[in-house]
Amino acid sequence: MGKRGRRLRPREVGVKLKLPFVGEISGSWAPQQAEAKAAWELYVELATRISVVRLRRDEGLAREALSSLYTLFDTTRGILRKYGPEASPRDGADSITFGKLALTVLNAAVRPLLARWHPRLGSWEATRADGVAAIDHENEWEHIEELRGEIEAMRVGLLQVAELLANVAGAAPLTPDRRLLGDLGK
Repeated sequence: MGKRGRRLRPREVGVKLKLPFVGEISGSWAPQQAEAKAAWELYVELATRISVVRLRRDEGLAREALSSLYTLFDTTRGILRKYGPEASPRDGADSITFGKLALTVLNAAVRPLLARWHPRLGSWEATRADGVAAIDHENEWEHIEELRGEIEAMRVGLLQVAELLANVAGAAPLTPDRRLLGDLGK
């Protein structure tokens, strides 16, 4: 990161997030350069996944959303390995660090969702008859609305995390710009 990148990275950010299964996370984060780079990498992963895009009833499978959430574990582990201890510096022992935040999101928010729903949805999927479309079968499940509600709550929480990561990285959010969407932006 050149001089320009260092200037854009905030010296300190206030953190206030609300995550499913966790509740509120608040505090301050004085991100170091390695944390800002790690934040950018995880932000790109979050911003380009179904995990932060609203899953409408007939536009996708809950299974795909769960699978997308699951891949965040491997991605995050890779980012943590790449940046090593610099992703959670000792001088941040009493404050929020990239490492602490990333592991809290994964282990305390995403993991409980997956642990509850992966096996239940898998059992339902195993009952699908030949010739029945996966989306039709999934939408017939008695628990689909509850699952979709929890996926939506996770999406909202992860969107907050993504916005925080963009801020820490010193980047503008990569959210769709209505000016670029033409008729889709209406």
